[in-house]
Amino acid sequence: MCFWSILYTLWVAWLGNWWWILGLIIIFDHHITRKVKWMFWKKDYKPGEKHNVWLDWLDAIIFATVVVTFINIFFFQAFKIPSSSMESSLYTGDHLFVSKLAYGPKVPQTPLTIPFTHNVIFGKESYSTLIQNDYRRLKGRGHVKRGDYVVFNFPNGDTVLSRFPSEDYYAWVRNAGRDYTLANGGPLKVRPMDKEDHYVKRCVAIHGDTLSVRDGLVWIDGEQQEVYPGVQLSYTVITNGQRINHRTLEQLGINTTELAYDGNLPGYPAMPLTAKMLEEVKSYSSVVSVEPNLDVFPPDFPDSHLSIFPFTEDSRWTRDNFGPLWIPEKGATVELTMKNLPLYERIITSYEGHELRTTQDGGIFIDGEQVSSYTFGQDYYFMMGDNRHNSLDSRYWGFVPEDHVVGKPSIIWLSTDVSRKFPANIRWRRFFKIV
Repeated sequence: MCFWSILYTLWVAWLGNWWWILGLIIIFDHHITRKVKWMFWKKDYKPGEKHNVWLDWLDAIIFATVVVTFINIFFFQAFKIPSSSMESSLYTGDHLFVSKLAYGPKVPQTPLTIPFTHNVIFGKESYSTLIQNDYRRLKGRGHVKRGDYVVFNFPNGDTVLSRFPSEDYYAWVRNAGRDYTLANGGPLKVRPMDKEDHYVKRCVAIHGDTLSVRDGLVWIDGEQQEVYPGVQLSYTVITNGQRINHRTLEQLGINTTELAYDGNLPGYPAMPLTAKMLEEVKSYSSVVSVEPNLDVFPPDFPDSHLSIFPFTEDSRWTRDNFGPLWIPEKGATVELTMKNLPLYERIITSYEGHELRTTQDGGIFIDGEQVSSYTFGQDYYFMMGDNRHNSLDSRYWGFVPEDHVVGKPSIIWLSTDVSRKFPANIRWRRFFKIV
């Protein structure tokens, strides 16, 4: 009883809500006085009495649900890599345990949720917004650093198209207009922040950094950053008319399901390669030339400014040549102008909850008061996928707020290749791999 009381008290201190200390009464009664049968569903059997299988299963299910839910909220949560945006670092089909302790777990803001679900079950919302708590993060082991893999709630996931829930609603509106978007993708669903879809990317810039992307490579405060082994860019690979052996490409680590050969080149118009893969491909006897596919301004397609943050044509930014961009930090103040407002508009309105209005003469009003500056209420980050030419990341939707951060991938406990059949689909070498 003393062990559980001490453990529970430490948890209450970590939680920071001392009303929960009243739970010691339940622990005391359960172990000492036994006036109340707290596990009312559990039957106490007499010696030799036959067990009720259904009640035993119910007890096991309730126990597992409570324990796993507690672990998911405060310690670890299972996560599956849904796309190739992080290849060749994290693969499609990797099953991860995400550490909540790395940056501190968030107290559930939408606690009324069906166990073992995130936001959907059988095509319906798996949660109720009847109870909504304010954002609060418990103390963790550290903070998000440059180079970390980070799991976070998708910032643009607050509004979802019912027919295309994995699509970016705001990108649809920019490119096709709101009326067309609602007619073809609606109706809309509005989700609380903690029920937005989970994304995983690499943090390439933290609050206070000034980020630039030059020819696909990241620079911070004028200094080129480490090119991590898993970072890959897209290249046009010209051959002498022969295809590169399929098995050779797979052994190299290339996701061949997303690779196409064009006989008119002849070659591969978009082959994703890390620096190590690049040198290997150049050495193949059938390869004539290898050139990077880098986007420069003016872009190859007319609406690119509607796709690249901050969605203004005069920024002249592309996915491979982006910035310089300062990453906002808590307590910092910036001058607001009509020119830089697109950078911070969504921060002011969606992430920090203010009402923003502008006038034709250039006036900027926040919460009804005309302003010339803004002070940020939280820290922000810039995330990019390691598969730089096949990643929906901060270049396309902007900053990631600190309150959207969920945790840090810690271990891959299972990895499967969706393009193969069992048992060939199991990537045995990635079992229990530390991330």
